[in-house]
Amino acid sequence: MPAYEEARSIEGTLDSIVSHLAGKPYGFEVIVAADGKDGTRTRALERAGSDGRILVTGSVARRGKGRAVREAVAIARGCLIGYMDADGKASVEELEKLRPWLEAGWDLAVGSRALPESRIEGRRRLYRRLGSAVFAALVRGLLGLREVRDTQCGLKLFRREVARDLFAAQRIDGYMFDVELLCLAAARGYRVREVPIRWRADEDSRLELIGGSFRILADLLRIRAGLR
Repeated sequence: MPAYEEARSIEGTLDSIVSHLAGKPYGFEVIVAADGKDGTRTRALERAGSDGRILVTGSVARRGKGRAVREAVAIARGCLIGYMDADGKASVEELEKLRPWLEAGWDLAVGSRALPESRIEGRRRLYRRLGSAVFAALVRGLLGLREVRDTQCGLKLFRREVARDLFAAQRIDGYMFDVELLCLAAARGYRVREVPIRWRADEDSRLELIGGSFRILADLLRIRAGLR
């Protein structure tokens, strides 16, 4: 679970995740990947305490969401490995919608806000919706990735060996690591299942509108060059 600027909510988020997973008929671990000096890592460590089911990683320097998840996957021990955002827009209960597809033989399952059955609570502003449409067009045009409508939903689950393979090859440290993972999965012939989920919309964003757009384009071009 990559986490940044979540100091006020991270302990409650971990409480809800542990409470939910503790009632399931399987073991689990939660790895919090928290870079930066915003206090999130400190609060997560306080919540973890002596609970061996929670591990906290990260550094003072902000090194990017993609790198944080990549390093956490490298030490994850489960037969299924996934990641979810710490902001609560997709709850831990939504993971249960992904797991059956892996048990049915799919290599990875990804949460989606873009399918007819997806349930979106709240409403995004028009410029955010237009930005998403432009981004989707860029991904299709530059990378030819058409199998997944919603590449950026922060809820994905992999079979262990698939996660290890993809993240070992993944290089993007920023937000576009999701796109890179899906492109790598397509190139390697992995079966990807897009699954409708419930998602809570709000106006919070960690990405600057102008500077972030240039970084997005640069990363998409890097992904394209790497695939070639």
